[in-house]
Amino acid sequence: MQIINGKSGWIEIICGPMFSGKSEELIKRLRRAQIAKRRVQIFKHGSDSRYDATSIVSHSQMSLPGVAISDINDILKLVDDRTELVAIDEGQFFTDDILVVTNKLANQGKRVIVAGLDMDYMGNPFGPMPKLMCSAEYVSKQLAICMSCGDPANFTQRLTQATEQVVVGADETYEARCRLHFEPPEESLLQKPESAEKANG
Repeated sequence: MQIINGKSGWIEIICGPMFSGKSEELIKRLRRAQIAKRRVQIFKHGSDSRYDATSIVSHSQMSLPGVAISDINDILKLVDDRTELVAIDEGQFFTDDILVVTNKLANQGKRVIVAGLDMDYMGNPFGPMPKLMCSAEYVSKQLAICMSCGDPANFTQRLTQATEQVVVGADETYEARCRLHFEPPEESLLQKPESAEKANG
């Protein structure tokens, strides 16, 4: 792949909890790029088929067609030399190879945008997202609205008893919570002192 017109590429990260508008922000940037006549390719992790098997879809039903993959390395085979912007949704589900892939693409002069959860339901770093944030030129942290009090929410509260890190779901499985109302499980790095738990209750 050739560097596009000698331009420098870069990596943008859109992160935050569920229901914070990450996919919506990603779609907005992609549509602006398309209006500017940029060549765009869109990818998502194949495990996320909540709204569509291949398109990226926001909770507000905004969508753009894409390609579903499970192995992040496939992007290097699928991206066209002429592509100027590569978008990846649900970045947290991919392996750490996403660090190599995104940096290769950026070094080839492409703009790379990755959207994903930066923390899991325990409030712990989720997959490769924190490392991606370190190597990116631009990081946008989105906040949701706490479903308990209406304050800005940084955490994703799981509403079921499932203990796997990855459980794909929407508002029937998760809701956004602020720090005060987030109830982390015992294995979380964010355990609260007993006084805070009583105040929360």
